[in-house]
Amino acid sequence: MSMNVGSSSSDEPEVLMEINTTPLIDVMLVLLVMLIITIPIQLHSVNLEMPVGTPPTNNIKPDKIDIVIDDNSTIHWQGSTISVPEMEAKMKAMALMPVQPEIHIRPYPAASYAVFANLLSSTKRLGLNKIAVIGSEQFVK
Repeated sequence: MSMNVGSSSSDEPEVLMEINTTPLIDVMLVLLVMLIITIPIQLHSVNLEMPVGTPPTNNIKPDKIDIVIDDNSTIHWQGSTISVPEMEAKMKAMALMPVQPEIHIRPYPAASYAVFANLLSSTKRLGLNKIAVIGSEQFVK
């Protein structure tokens, strides 16, 4: 810290006190240089070892199962009326297949939500993954 005493015309001398910032700047520059040197260089690339060759094509297309829940909350499997136990038996057989079929569910607007929710919970419980709800845009108002 330095103190500058200037001359003045009055009897009392005027005291000016200022902080000497030169050592502070020197220390900050040294710390900045040390930080730059010690930080490792970051690479913006990720080295991956990718397999060589072409991947095998998947020519197996899954079957499509259409399930319709009509206004009376009746379940139609591929166009024929089916009961809930029969539906669950067919779903169990589908879950054991090596390539699971796609299940397309089309509920009518007046269908019971309980029947639809039961159908969805059955598919989840049995491990069926490929499920689509068809015509759901009719419920958006």
